[in-house]
Amino acid sequence: MAKAPVLTPQADDFPRWYQDLISKAELADNGPVRGTMVIRPYGYGLWERMQQDMDARIKEAGAQNAYFPLFIPQSYLTREAEHVEGFAPELAVVTHGGGKELEEPIVVRPTSETIINEYFSKWVQSYRDLPLLINQWANVVRWELRPRLFLRTTEFLWQEGHTAHATYEDARAYAARIQKDVYADFMENVLAMDVVLGRKTAKERFAGAINTLTLEGMMGDGKALQLGTSHELGQNFAKAFHTQYLSKDGTQEHVWQTSWGSTTRMIGALVMMHGDDNGLRVPPRLAQTQVVVLAIKGDEAVVAKVREIGQTLRAAGLRVHVDDRTDTPFGRRAVDWELKGVPVRVEIGPRDLEAGTAMLARRIPGGKEPVAIDTLADLLPKVLEEDQATLLRESRERRTSRTVDVATIEEAAEAAATGWARIPWADLGPEGEAKLAEQGVSVRCLVAPDGSVPDADDAPGTLAIVARAY
Repeated sequence: MAKAPVLTPQADDFPRWYQDLISKAELADNGPVRGTMVIRPYGYGLWERMQQDMDARIKEAGAQNAYFPLFIPQSYLTREAEHVEGFAPELAVVTHGGGKELEEPIVVRPTSETIINEYFSKWVQSYRDLPLLINQWANVVRWELRPRLFLRTTEFLWQEGHTAHATYEDARAYAARIQKDVYADFMENVLAMDVVLGRKTAKERFAGAINTLTLEGMMGDGKALQLGTSHELGQNFAKAFHTQYLSKDGTQEHVWQTSWGSTTRMIGALVMMHGDDNGLRVPPRLAQTQVVVLAIKGDEAVVAKVREIGQTLRAAGLRVHVDDRTDTPFGRRAVDWELKGVPVRVEIGPRDLEAGTAMLARRIPGGKEPVAIDTLADLLPKVLEEDQATLLRESRERRTSRTVDVATIEEAAEAAATGWARIPWADLGPEGEAKLAEQGVSVRCLVAPDGSVPDADDAPGTLAIVARAY
């Protein structure tokens, strides 16, 4: 009798495969309150690596980290009408504290535009104080009706950037810089994720924004996932919170603002974009463990050699884990590392040691081959870069092969059953967007004919990317 697969096959039930993998790769668990999650050490290690790389890029763009309170007076949210209307269904509100009813209800942070503007209005006095570029790493709470680990949870982790500028042009350029130089560069070059950069339609914009820039990725089942957004807030929050500055001309002016964020949703995207029926496949540049060196048996010479190889590879600049737990069956350990998606396994037993070789198992392309032990330090960095490029190429090929150009709403809805559709926005428009929404299909973003981000919704030749989404 054939053994049951470790994971539900993707082709049989993609959502079940996803849940299986999150659990068996030890990424996360459901929390005690519906919609919350416990991020386990291996999953949190991925987030830490993402944080480190993203944080460096954010600082390169001139932003500094700060921290603002989790609790926000409810009155703050009511100052910007579109903002409070957009978030009202998702708010968690505290009405009692210290055993007493509060004089004013407190909102648990869903996003921080309002509370940050309260302080921006104090900190910005003159044009010399601009631009003011702030980022924070935090948690947020949005009451989620249909939770799914990493993709949609009531509480999640993220970074949120907030900036104030003297001019519309400066704010607009900065929002675009974040979308391209921080988010897109990180997602493509570290996460090996092919992403489409575009702008949201008026219907899909962030509540209170005048423009939302987005990055959309195609998952393994052809659905879309929003991976990050960068918003032009115009002067909406500045006027609501009286965030003004004295210009060079001596006049009082409202600032122009942006906000932008990316979340632990990227871990869910990593699973759904790169995972296969054997588990996760972690891009080598992201992986907290790039190479695991396994002792097949508890032979003293084998264990000693495995530890020596680990030291050699670390000295070569690789992130290495030595697995010498020979009291656990080798097969089980190999399957566990495969589930976790560690890019390379170096497996050594008594026969390998005698031959001066190791078995090299590559998780991303698959397959095993014997290699000389003394070549590993030179070979593995090249292998890891090859495998990084393979994941990005596969991701891009999936999107291009499953994206079709269509001319009608009916064709767009049909294409969205298995992938993405491109349709001229002039032919679709808000009315067509509403009709697609009735069928569970959304306009993910608008793009220019050359694939760039259009200047405006009605820019000539603008195309709508249409898909079913998570």
